[in-house]
Amino acid sequence: MATDASRSVNETSRRQVAPWWHTWLLLLILLAVTLFGMWSQHRNRSDSAIASSHSGVVPLYVSLVLMEWALFAFVRFGFRRGGTTVGEVVGEKWSHGKSIVRDVAIAIPFWIAWEAAGRVTHFILGPDQAKKIDILLPQTILEILLWVGVSISAGICEEIVYRGYLQRQFLALTGSPIISVLAQGIIFGVGHAYQGAKQVVVITVLGLLYGLLAWWRKNLRPGIVAHAWSDIFGGWIERLIT
Repeated sequence: MATDASRSVNETSRRQVAPWWHTWLLLLILLAVTLFGMWSQHRNRSDSAIASSHSGVVPLYVSLVLMEWALFAFVRFGFRRGGTTVGEVVGEKWSHGKSIVRDVAIAIPFWIAWEAAGRVTHFILGPDQAKKIDILLPQTILEILLWVGVSISAGICEEIVYRGYLQRQFLALTGSPIISVLAQGIIFGVGHAYQGAKQVVVITVLGLLYGLLAWWRKNLRPGIVAHAWSDIFGGWIERLIT
């Protein structure tokens, strides 16, 4: 019985989740967003920061939330066209306290390993010349609350887009878990090219870890928790304690 259930989960995870035309459109959208970010990074080469002032972060945060959920809506449309549900990709709902505790217990050590991997990769690669994004991080109570909203949105939407959609599409295409994890991790890293070449490498490594976690757990819940928390911690809490 357990073997049959495990086989069913594996077969479901290898099934194509959306039409291929939809996947190509998604990749084009992600490419357009990446190119726009790179243009923003390099338009004022004389500045060391990606923006000249902190003003305007509130509409920026709102636009980021809208963009994340717009990508989610597009992916959800693809799921429907492919006969897949969001719940099937994310995993069963938290039905009781034990399932919440289990996923959080997985997310915490994963996040610690994730942070360590990021710092080691940063150290190995050394300094880079990319513009700093510190000026865009929250400072006021309103900005902090909005940042939490951005972080939670990124945790949910990006895990569904990259690990729930793209990773499973690449798995259906190639039949190889290794290739599917690598492909989505590279696309995830390149999507952050506005932060510079070094960050592309770092975030690719971190995306690979998220992909491995999703493959191991056969659901996205621990990854969503870890992703949202890492953004909250890195954008706000870490600066308070350092």
